[in-house]
Amino acid sequence: MTTYDFTSIIDRHGKDAIAIDAVGSHPIAPDAPKPGFDVIPMWVADMNFATVPTIQSAIIERAKHPLFGYFEPTDEYFASIIEWQASRNGVVGLRPEHIGYENGVLGGVVSALKAFAAPGDAVLLHSPTYVGFTQSIGGNGYRIVHSPLKRDAEGVWRMDFDDMDRRIRENNIHAVVFCSPHNPCGRVWERWEIERAMAVFRANDCVVISDEIWSDLTLGDARHIPTQSVNDDARNRTIAFYAPSKTFNLAGLVGSYHIAYSRYLRDRLQSVSEKTHYNSMNVLSMHALIGAYRPEGHVWLDELREVLKGNADYAVDYIRKHFEGVSVSRPQGTYMLFLDCTEWCERHDESLDELEKRAWDVGVAWQDGRMFQHPCAARVNLALPKSRVEEGMRRLSEYVFVERP
Repeated sequence: MTTYDFTSIIDRHGKDAIAIDAVGSHPIAPDAPKPGFDVIPMWVADMNFATVPTIQSAIIERAKHPLFGYFEPTDEYFASIIEWQASRNGVVGLRPEHIGYENGVLGGVVSALKAFAAPGDAVLLHSPTYVGFTQSIGGNGYRIVHSPLKRDAEGVWRMDFDDMDRRIRENNIHAVVFCSPHNPCGRVWERWEIERAMAVFRANDCVVISDEIWSDLTLGDARHIPTQSVNDDARNRTIAFYAPSKTFNLAGLVGSYHIAYSRYLRDRLQSVSEKTHYNSMNVLSMHALIGAYRPEGHVWLDELREVLKGNADYAVDYIRKHFEGVSVSRPQGTYMLFLDCTEWCERHDESLDELEKRAWDVGVAWQDGRMFQHPCAARVNLALPKSRVEEGMRRLSEYVFVERP
């Protein structure tokens, strides 16, 4: 029995939702479906659940006051973040001066790179790679060097530490972007894995820019380990980025934050954002975070995690049973699935374009995996009522992954 509703199908048409209204028109959006099929939004990484009501209450209460002038973040804002990090991630010693506002995690990543690298410099990322990294890092003139993740005998995505070290040395890299939990592969890194990665970065004197926006969305027994928490060197080498936006579906409000314990790292990062004057918090975004991080937000999130775990288990089991030749790893975090379609396409002499087009035609709006640096894959969003996930799988089975005579 849940307190909050994760089963109702909410009509998002005309409500500022790219996931729905941009289908068939956005540069990276799927084609509109054929007549007779509605859109099942499985591409953009936002959720199709009503957020926790305390967010709306906090925004509405503030909006009742008729003035929206210049302001400073309140003590309640910082206290909300400190309590959330302590409760959810076991963080100790976090103080307001360690926290800074960001206009989105990607903006923060770019600011950090500008503080510690010059255009043309190489930056290490793991592949598959979040498309937002590719666009923002590459678009700002940095040269992305990928260290491929590899699946072990159990199908779990793992870092190749020797490969990371070699690529860093060969390319004279001193800034790395670390994604934890990992999008699109759904890995929640274990402590020993983060420790090994940080040892490589320390040996090569790298600043670590850690995107931890998915940290709240772990599944089952998986638990997020903050990169900065594994040892003192990691604490002082890393700038970490968090946000309530992914957790509570607030991307349209824009509001993220960084945690930097090192005064040196913090000063350099803040210098970039202050000089560009782009990093100004929205007062309603501040109140949305405060509303999200209230006790009700903890309850809502724990219920959401159970829903997402159920959706992921259902989808993975269905795919493994019905789509022979499609490889998928069971995610430990995020609400995304990454489907490797290489074997299926080879076996059926079919291109990824043909496969994806059949899905889009019947309203299964998934995302082209080539955007994530994989030659034949699709990324699938499972943050929908389970009935929609089931319908999506049914359409894939009936119209897409079909055995041809």
